[in-house]
Amino acid sequence: MKTAWISQMFDTLKPVIAMVHFPALPGAPLHQITKGMEPIVDHVKRDLEALQEAGVDGVMFCNENDRPYQFTAQPSTIASMAYVIGRTKSEISIPYGVDILWDPVAAVALAHSVGACFVREVFTGIYESDMGLWQSRAAEAVRLRAQLGNPENIRLLFNVSAEFASPFGRRSIAEIAQSVAFSSLPDGICVSGPMTGSPVASSELERVTSLLDEVPVFVNTGVRQDNVEKYLSVADGAIIGTALKYDGKTFNAVDKSRAKHLMTTVKTFRLQLAT
Repeated sequence: MKTAWISQMFDTLKPVIAMVHFPALPGAPLHQITKGMEPIVDHVKRDLEALQEAGVDGVMFCNENDRPYQFTAQPSTIASMAYVIGRTKSEISIPYGVDILWDPVAAVALAHSVGACFVREVFTGIYESDMGLWQSRAAEAVRLRAQLGNPENIRLLFNVSAEFASPFGRRSIAEIAQSVAFSSLPDGICVSGPMTGSPVASSELERVTSLLDEVPVFVNTGVRQDNVEKYLSVADGAIIGTALKYDGKTFNAVDKSRAKHLMTTVKTFRLQLAT
């Protein structure tokens, strides 16, 4: 069963993984140098608490506000994320993952160091992007995971439709997903819209899921209260960030009420599937 590891990790089918977006970290242009790390730790802890109380199935820590993004993470970014997650770890009660934009090798290393269960990244492909020419590093990242220990301890979620970018070549997203599933050893495939918070084309998501018999598919952007049932009727899980924030704005704090309402919808939908 392609979703076996999902049900084992999250104790449910159709899990919702909620984003814990870090404020800008040391070394990033928007980092508030004079305030140091404590406001970042406090922000992350508040968002984590709100999401866990709302009943999400998992969380993913990400340096979302380290704009403009880089293809090779700075040492200060990796160290800062490890420090904040370490300060927060005792308060995490659900499965958690990490993402470093846009460095899959650094993300795998971070996941190992903080005991994360999964990594989401753009592991494969070449793209023209807002950040310049983007060439990913799947082989290096997957090999690092193997070198660090049991691969099943860190699941790899491959985003095959990179945000803020367009792939080179003529293959459709579905064709790319099918090829990646065969060639690159993903544990899951993520399908995204054109940027953070943008909806995924339903037809594209349906085509990807129809081609993948052994690898679960996550809808990665644009999931909201009013469309979550539609997406979860097709996908095996959802990763949600922007829709859970105050006013639905990516860099705002988590709105516990919005998150609770969305999870109520999800849990009702899952009950309907089970009957």
